[in-house]
Amino acid sequence: MSKVSAHSASAPSKWSMVGKDPYAMPLADIDLSHPGIWQANEYLPFLERLRNEDPVHYCKQSAVGPYWSVLKYKDIMEVDTSPQVYSSEPTIGIVDTFEEFTLPAFIAMDPPKHDDQRRVVQGVVAPTNLKNLESLIRHRVCTILDGLPVGEEIDWVKQVSIELTTQMLATLFDFPFEDRYKLTYWSDAATAIPGGGIVETQAQRWEAIQECLAYFTRLWNERVNREPGNDLVSMLAHGEATKNMPPMEYLGNVILLIVGGNDTTRNSISGGVVALNENPAEYDKLRKNPGLIPNMVSEIIRWQTPLAYMRRTAKVDTVLRDKHIKAGDKVIMWYASGNRDEEVIPRANEFLIDRPHARQHLSFGFGVHRCMGNRLAEMQLRIVWEEILQRFHSIEVVGAPELVYSSFVKGYSHLPVVIHPR
Repeated sequence: MSKVSAHSASAPSKWSMVGKDPYAMPLADIDLSHPGIWQANEYLPFLERLRNEDPVHYCKQSAVGPYWSVLKYKDIMEVDTSPQVYSSEPTIGIVDTFEEFTLPAFIAMDPPKHDDQRRVVQGVVAPTNLKNLESLIRHRVCTILDGLPVGEEIDWVKQVSIELTTQMLATLFDFPFEDRYKLTYWSDAATAIPGGGIVETQAQRWEAIQECLAYFTRLWNERVNREPGNDLVSMLAHGEATKNMPPMEYLGNVILLIVGGNDTTRNSISGGVVALNENPAEYDKLRKNPGLIPNMVSEIIRWQTPLAYMRRTAKVDTVLRDKHIKAGDKVIMWYASGNRDEEVIPRANEFLIDRPHARQHLSFGFGVHRCMGNRLAEMQLRIVWEEILQRFHSIEVVGAPELVYSSFVKGYSHLPVVIHPR
């Protein structure tokens, strides 16, 4: 793992695990929810100890209250595919609600309402639509890469990862292109912890959310009176299950689609560069055999695990392994741990671009909530690496990556690189 630069987002918290040895503390004291160890890139030993010694782990006290952690691949699959036992309502985040508001969205709903709303927007990532998008994505990737200076330091996150995913989101929403950076800001503000560098206070975050609602309400009003288009706003405005949504539910679904379209791809584009720099033999393997790119894309998504967890809430008293979980308990599926479970994924701590069964990872979730845009994310990453190999010998990481202050979004805020020509 790279040593990363850990800018503490705020004063040290009594809950932080940073700098602690997971093997030197009582199991009961381990708390994975605090963002500190994720930003400092110190989380893996904590996951490993729990996976081996207490794979369904109860954290009695934390800044977000008590919760269960599920660490093993097969147990996560069981939780993820049992919506009748483990509910996605009221939220998929570890915090119960934001201080001022809760945003309903189909990711935080159970069937049948979840299924009805998801079906409305599913068409945007249907195979025919993806085929139509491929040439547009390639054109944009080429334009972005051709505009990069070779041989001087740049910020890969800002100049490539954010730029590409923001342009893509603008297309999916048919969002005014000149305002596209608002989408990035709203996405970051929606998932950020106040004081962590994006928003300083809950009030500032609420301001961003309201600005997002006002903008998307205007787009809704324009499109509801037109023929249905092939963009997400039109789909929501005309969809049988979504056209009468209250404003907060519309906003919740918009933010879900922005974050879903933004974080996974963006952080995997950056994460792939980091992984190849940490594993130069794999970079050599890639240069010798570009045909490995599609398989490597899946391995990058496993390795990065752009969303560290998803939460469920127990609907009924239940037993997982030998642990008795009560109705109402929070249950956190740590995808970042399941993706390192050697029982299911051999040599899971190694980054192997020719790994057999590389798509067998947990990063997209499973069951009814499996990530809707998984094929689009894979396609964007594939095209990025196809075009990188056409142009450059290597993208060299030249400084410590800076990680996001979050235990939910596993991503990069800054990645200094120098590009070397072929």
